[in-house]
Parts: sequence; C-alpha cells; structure tokens
Amino acid sequence: MADYKLDNIDWKILDILQSDASISNLELAERVFLSPSPCSRRVKNLEGLGYISRRVTLIDQHKAGLPVTVFVQVSMHHQVKADLDRFAQQVLDWSEVMECYLMTGDFDYLIRVVTPDLFAYQAFLDKLTQVEGVDHIKSSFSLKPILYKTELPLTHLL
Repeated sequence: MADYKLDNIDWKILDILQSDASISNLELAERVFLSPSPCSRRVKNLEGLGYISRRVTLIDQHKAGLPVTVFVQVSMHHQVKADLDRFAQQVLDWSEVMECYLMTGDFDYLIRVVTPDLFAYQAFLDKLTQVEGVDHIKSSFSLKPILYKTELPLTHLL
C-alpha cells in the first residue's frame, strides 16, 4: 500500500468526509458515483494509509460552557532541547489547551486555550508559569471568532 497513489475519487471522498464524517456509506457512494462496496473499501484504505486519522464530533464551545478563548505566546528562557521537550510534554496533559505550535519568530510557542471564565484561565496561567524554562507569557483574548474551520482546502487536488 505504500506505493498507492490517490485518485480524484479518493480526494473527493476525503473532501466530503472532512465536512461530514457522519454521512452514510450509501450517500457517500452516490456522491462520488461508486457503488457502496467499492466506496467502503476506499474509505478503509484511506484509513489504513493514514489519510483519515480519526473521526470526531465538533461540539459548540459556547454551549459547552467554554466561552473564553485565549491565544498565549510563550517564550522559553533558552531554546534547549530538554526545556522544549519538557514544555511540549506538559502541554499534552492540559485539557484546556486546544492547539499548541512550536513557532519561529518572536516567541517559541503559540497556544490556543479555552476556559469557562477568567478565573479558570488564571488557574491555567498559574500552571503554565510553573513549567521550568518558561521565561515570558503574553495572553491575547479573543473577542469573537471571525472564521473557524476544520476542513483542509483540497480543491487543488480535486
């Protein structure tokens, strides 16, 4: 399977599934002009190849009682591998961290955090400041989302 090259139907399947993972195989097959069995085999193949890493349900952040979104810039004291690894490992344990990226530029990490209120964010900040090697933290509070999507732009492949 390592040499398998995706065709337009595979990419169309991925495009449809990333916008609605709950679509039935029958409907998916109709939309990509296949019969259900070959369509199902293609989906399993795409999973096996790692193109589909998992299927999730997106929950409305506000309805879940998590209206506060904060983007946090973290600078490390030194960019020493041990400190970077320690920080990255610690972030994995914090449920309020939705995304974390190692960055180039003026800071080392960019984190997106969601919390129910400012008190909960302060508690998160207390944990963050305790991580060895953290030098500087800058928080920016989101006033409202303008665009949030999870679908990758696959139009260049279709």
